[in-house]
Amino acid sequence: MEAELLGPPEELKGKDVLEIGAGAAQCARWLAAQGARPVALDLSHRQLQHALRIGTAFPLVQADAGALPFADASFDLACSAYGALPFVADPVLVLREVRRVLRPGGRFVFSVTHPIRWAFPDEPGPEGLTVSSPYFDRTPYVEQDDDGRAVYVEHHRTLGDRVRDIVAAGLRLVDLVEPEWPEWNTSEWGGWSPLRGNLIPGTAIFVCVRD
Repeated sequence: MEAELLGPPEELKGKDVLEIGAGAAQCARWLAAQGARPVALDLSHRQLQHALRIGTAFPLVQADAGALPFADASFDLACSAYGALPFVADPVLVLREVRRVLRPGGRFVFSVTHPIRWAFPDEPGPEGLTVSSPYFDRTPYVEQDDDGRAVYVEHHRTLGDRVRDIVAAGLRLVDLVEPEWPEWNTSEWGGWSPLRGNLIPGTAIFVCVRD
């Protein structure tokens, strides 16, 4: 938000914006506060129920990001904060759908956990600083329940893969942002920590345009 990757806040007023993989719609809620007209989309009914409990004044849509239920050229902007793209086997399908619903000149900004993190254990301390997996191993991470059903799947894409996916979808990559760990943040959460954050990037943000 402070980076203004979707544009200056004062220019968001009146813009139609799609948040993909919205979860509890935190980004859409911020966009609405700037005067934008957001739509929050997520595959999970439970996540959208949570968004309703928090309170929303904008549409919530349950749908697959690979089959967006919107007409062509419906939105000025689109965004996704760690949503949808890491969890689909074919991200090009999602990116093509985003391009379809964007108006010419529209911008899509999405963030994912930085691909380099795939090679390191998800630990906040020193044990999380030693490479333990091949960066180029694209085998998905899968968690299963007691019956062997997949309950969580995350797909690894290298930085090069992400760039090629964007190009294959017909979008133009205009920026790749790798935020540095902020000095004020001294907390640990999961595998995120100042120790790791000061040495390796945690997030990659892709800024794309539909020409």
